[in-house]
Amino acid sequence: MNDEQNDELNEETEQMSSGEEPSEESVSGGEDPEELIKSLEEANNKYVRLYADFENYKKISARNKEDLLKYANEELISDILTVIDHLELALQHASGDETSSSLAEGVELTLKELMNVLEKQGLKVIESLGKPFDPAMHHAMSQIESEDADENTVVKEFRKGYMLKDRVIRASMVGVAARQTQSESTGTDNS
Repeated sequence: MNDEQNDELNEETEQMSSGEEPSEESVSGGEDPEELIKSLEEANNKYVRLYADFENYKKISARNKEDLLKYANEELISDILTVIDHLELALQHASGDETSSSLAEGVELTLKELMNVLEKQGLKVIESLGKPFDPAMHHAMSQIESEDADENTVVKEFRKGYMLKDRVIRASMVGVAARQTQSESTGTDNS
C-alpha cells in the first residue's frame, strides 16, 4: 500500500469511529457510479456463464456415468463372442455326424443358455441376410454377383454381428450383392 491509500484508509477509520458517514468518494474509491454498475454487470455476466457451464458439466457427467454403467460389460461380452462363434462352428461340423448327436445336443443347449444370459444383459444379434448393406452394422468382405438379389443387399454372412443395447460391438462380416458387369453378362449370353 502506498502512503495515499494509507491516508484514505485512516480517514475512513476515523470517520467510522467518530460516527460520521464516509463520503461517497471514499466509499467508491473515487470511481464513477456508472463504472461500478458496469463492473457489477460484468461480474454478474461472468457468474451466469460460470453457473451455466457448471450445469452443463453436471449434465455431461451424469450422462457419462449412465453410459459407463450401461456399457460396463461391453468388453467382457465382446470376449465371449468368440466363444459363441466356436460353439456355433462346433454345431455346424457336428450336424452331419450322427455318432456325436448327443454331444451336439449338449453344445446346442449350452449355446442357447449362454445366449439367453447375454440377451438379458442387452446383447442382440444383428440380422443381416436380405437386408440392405449398412456400413454402421456391416463390414463388407466381398461383392457377390447375383441376379436374384437387389444391388447392395447382404446375400452372405461370414460372421454374425452383435449389438449391446443400442451400440454395435461387432459388425457383421458380409458378402454384398453386386450386378454382373456388361462384359460378363454378354460373355455368358454367347455360350
